[in-house]
Amino acid sequence: MAVVIDRQNAPRHPEKMKRADTEVLRKPDWLRVKAPGSAGYEDTRRIVRAQGLHTVCEEAACPNIGECWTQKHATMMIMGDTCTRACAFCNVRTGMPGPLDADEPDRVARAVAEMGLRHVVITSVDRDDLADGGADHFAKVVRAIRKEAPAATIEILTPDFLRKPPEALDRVIDSGPDVFNHNLETAPRLYLKIRPGARYFHSLRLLQRVKERDPSQFTKSGLMVGLGETKEEVMQVMDDMRSADVDFITIGQYLQPTRKHAAIDRFWSPDEFQALEQIAYAKGFLMVSASPLTRSSHHAGEDFAKLKAARAAHAKP
Repeated sequence: MAVVIDRQNAPRHPEKMKRADTEVLRKPDWLRVKAPGSAGYEDTRRIVRAQGLHTVCEEAACPNIGECWTQKHATMMIMGDTCTRACAFCNVRTGMPGPLDADEPDRVARAVAEMGLRHVVITSVDRDDLADGGADHFAKVVRAIRKEAPAATIEILTPDFLRKPPEALDRVIDSGPDVFNHNLETAPRLYLKIRPGARYFHSLRLLQRVKERDPSQFTKSGLMVGLGETKEEVMQVMDDMRSADVDFITIGQYLQPTRKHAAIDRFWSPDEFQALEQIAYAKGFLMVSASPLTRSSHHAGEDFAKLKAARAAHAKP
C-alpha cells in the first residue's frame, strides 16, 4: 500500500503549530524596502526556476531579495528546501528531507555561469539525516562551480555538521572555497530558546578548525540582534569570534517571519548598528557589515573585494 505525503498542503513549520501567537511589532521606517519586480529580478528568477534550484533568498523571506536579484545576486540553497532543524527564528521549511539530488552540483554551476556571477554564495539546509551532514555534496558543488565558472569566487555558508565525523568538515574545507561562513546567530544564553538543535561552542570550534586547516581561507560569521540579547553579550560573541580568528562579522536585525516564530524583543536603531561596527573593527575584524538590513550574503561580492584589500593592507610591514 502506497502512502502519499501531501507537501502542497502540509504546514511549513509543523513543530511550531501548537505555539501561542506572538505579537508582531510594527517595523520602523529604516526597515522598509521596495517590493521586487525589476527586469533583472525577473531574469534571475527565470534562471533559478529553469535549473530547478532553491534559494535562501526566497525560502528565508529575505528583505533584500529585490535589490540582490536585480543585480543577479542569488544565494543558492542546496540539498533541498526542507531542514531537519527547527530554529525559532528561521522561515525555511522543516521536516524530513528527501534524498540528495546527484545532478544538483552541475545545475548550480550552470546557473552561476549563466548569470555571470563573479562571486557566488552557496548555503544549505541542515541535513542531520545524512551520515556526513551533506559535507560531500557541499564539496561537489564547490568543485562543479570551479569547473564551470573558474573566474567566480566562492563563498559557502554551511551548517554545523554537529555529531558528524571530523573528516566531514575537513572535506568541505579541502574543497577550497574562498570564504567559509558559519553563523553563530545569537548569544550563547539564548541558544536553547532560539537555536535548540545547535551548540554554541561547537559552532565556534568549527570556525577555528577552518583556520587551522587552511589559513588562507577567509572565515566569516553572523549575528542577529533583537532576540533579547544585551550589548555586552554581543561584544562577548565578538571576542569569541576573534579568539577563533574570524575575519568578517555581519550583524543584522532579526525580523519575525510569522506569529509562531520567536518574537522580536526590540528594533536596534541605525546608530546602534554603527556603534557595533566601530566596536567590531576595534576588536580586530578585517571586515564588518552591521546595519538593520545586513544579511550574511548581502553585498557579498563587494564585501569580498574589501576583505581581500584589508588583508593585504594588514600584511604590509
